[in-house]
Amino acid sequence: MERAVVIVSLVTFLTSQIYCQEAILHVSNESTDREYCIVYNQSWTPLPQTLDAAVQYPLVNLTSTFLCEGSAVSPELVQGKAVVVMRGGCDLRQSAQIAQSLGATTLLIATNTSLITPSANESEYAKIQIPIAFMKYRDLLEAQRVFGEGIQVKLYAPPHSKVDVSIAVMLLISIVTVALGGYWSGACERDRLNTAGSGGGTGESKAESGELSLYSPLKVVVFVALMCGMLVLMYFFYNILVYIIIAIFCLASATALFSCIDAVLEKLGCATGSFSIRNSNFSVRSLILAAVCISIAVVWGVYRNEDRWIWILQDLLGIAFCLNFMKTISLSNFKICVILLSLLLVYDVFFVFITPFFTQNGVSIMVQVALGPDASGERAQGNAVEIPAEPQPPSEKLPVVMRVPRFSAWAQNLCGMQFSILGYGDIIVPGLLVAYCSRFDVWVNSRRKIYFLSCCTAYLLGMITTFAVMLLSGMGQPALLYLVPFTLVTSAMVAGCRGEMKQFWTGTTYEREELTTA
Repeated sequence: MERAVVIVSLVTFLTSQIYCQEAILHVSNESTDREYCIVYNQSWTPLPQTLDAAVQYPLVNLTSTFLCEGSAVSPELVQGKAVVVMRGGCDLRQSAQIAQSLGATTLLIATNTSLITPSANESEYAKIQIPIAFMKYRDLLEAQRVFGEGIQVKLYAPPHSKVDVSIAVMLLISIVTVALGGYWSGACERDRLNTAGSGGGTGESKAESGELSLYSPLKVVVFVALMCGMLVLMYFFYNILVYIIIAIFCLASATALFSCIDAVLEKLGCATGSFSIRNSNFSVRSLILAAVCISIAVVWGVYRNEDRWIWILQDLLGIAFCLNFMKTISLSNFKICVILLSLLLVYDVFFVFITPFFTQNGVSIMVQVALGPDASGERAQGNAVEIPAEPQPPSEKLPVVMRVPRFSAWAQNLCGMQFSILGYGDIIVPGLLVAYCSRFDVWVNSRRKIYFLSCCTAYLLGMITTFAVMLLSGMGQPALLYLVPFTLVTSAMVAGCRGEMKQFWTGTTYEREELTTA
């Protein structure tokens, strides 16, 4: 019985819907239709949830008046119609009562400033029965230009589910990136060992192959300290450093994308098509691939503030960046993994949960840096909103997160794109442990890849837990708070059950010998 109650409660939560203050103004005539953003008060004048359920009314343009006096408008002009007036001149409640007394069915208020949630004293709510909403004056002018005088309007407010498809997409991106990065690291380690054991030589060292290894606890501590310092600098000098980080990301992501695609083409056996100029050899494949990767990075850099579609390129470049990072940076043993992941867990929790007590706007340093100047405008679903009526200069954001639009938030996206985000660090940091587990499988010749698969499964469970807590609490979560314990404990348990904990903790003899000779 208790299990049934839990299941029913879970299903109810997953299918529950959120009612927000953004809504849709559907404008049409006999031949065409368009939709515009409006803001209303759901608790004051609720709107239908679907377009089919909404009632269509002719729109009367009274923007030449504020509708502060009923005697200035003939009742026959607005009877049974939607009315649009300009904002200002008198109180919103007064304009609404006059419109209602004249027989209007809907009151739209055009504004050149900001769209805000209509509000009044609770005692006034029962007196006004017609829907009231703010709209952008520029949208009204566009509608007049497109539709002329015969404008028909419908108002509706589609709710969106708490569990958006974007969460599943984000989960897929994260687990696939971590799994591919770990597999790539293990494959490179296998190739290096096979080359060293083929009888022809010792194989490339990690330094010669461009890989870096963290093997000193002191270096790990210094690395984390530098991250803390950089984050604080970004918080205080964001407007300057953001452009430096954007330039670095363009260069690093283009290089990473080249490395990823080149490895795939090499695996598929694609010809390189080499040619020589003045005793210098060039690869046609590499030149074409470099041009494509640089072009993608440049396109992202130019259109980085175009929310409607640029998130696709940012996620593509971000995935390549994470994959190349996990392949290039290696942790030499499980001890280093424990130190690094534990320090970054404390770092993540501190800058997300503790720093809001010290910042002026109450927003954590981590969120402020990740989301940029717009972070202070974050709100919980259902709270009062404020949307600029005129296009605003785009605010620069750091390219340090995966971004996926909230597909079910149709009305909210019409007013301004809403995204689910996941930091690159939430992929890279656990990914370094997954990569170590993949290399360890190679060192101990584990054909079933037990360490790699176990750590990937733990990462998946940690991500699911992160999203579940986020949905239940209604606020963003530091993912490392869940990912680090899941992955570290699972890896340690596998090593303990297999009796390989000592070797897993210190790394293989091969790895230690390479580090001492480096």
